[in-house]
Amino acid sequence: MKTKLAIVFALCIGLIGCNSAWTSREREIIRTSDSLMYVTTIPADSAILRAQSVDLGPRELESPELKALIAKMLYTVTDPSQDGVGIAAPQVGINRRIILVQRFDKDGEPFEAFVNVRVDSLAGEIVTGPEGCLSVPGLRGLVKRHSKIGISYTDISSKERVAEEVEGFTAVIFQHECDHLDGILYIDKADSVYVSD
Repeated sequence: MKTKLAIVFALCIGLIGCNSAWTSREREIIRTSDSLMYVTTIPADSAILRAQSVDLGPRELESPELKALIAKMLYTVTDPSQDGVGIAAPQVGINRRIILVQRFDKDGEPFEAFVNVRVDSLAGEIVTGPEGCLSVPGLRGLVKRHSKIGISYTDISSKERVAEEVEGFTAVIFQHECDHLDGILYIDKADSVYVSD
């Protein structure tokens, strides 16, 4: 009898281990969100926006939750009510290292998803430009950013680590969105912040 119980227990643990490693809170956000997700804002959602985001493991990379989350984040950032050029997972309440960036450096200016993304190097001249943020509504600020960066991320299809250099406005978007993953908002770096029109 003890052997049978041990086998049943092992099978249950194995089945649980086969499920996605998303937390129950993360799964609930993904499952219950409409295509247009709730966007976290300060000060109400500061705890989420100021937290460090964590990498996705192999199970999350293979999960239907990741595909659903990316699709919903894309719908949210491109909705006319938001009209953004990038979005990070903390902005929809999930502290994972996932961002979507509009690639102004590519034909058609497509949005692309990046998982376990990091800015590895900063180069080029430092430029000051205006920035806004879906999570800081009604404000804009002047922020200094590097014009060229090196990034690395996990390719969603191959699961391999990829490195890439990015320049220009797209590099600014990457820096802004990757800051979100480290709990940093553009207002923390801005030379000045002002009310937007």
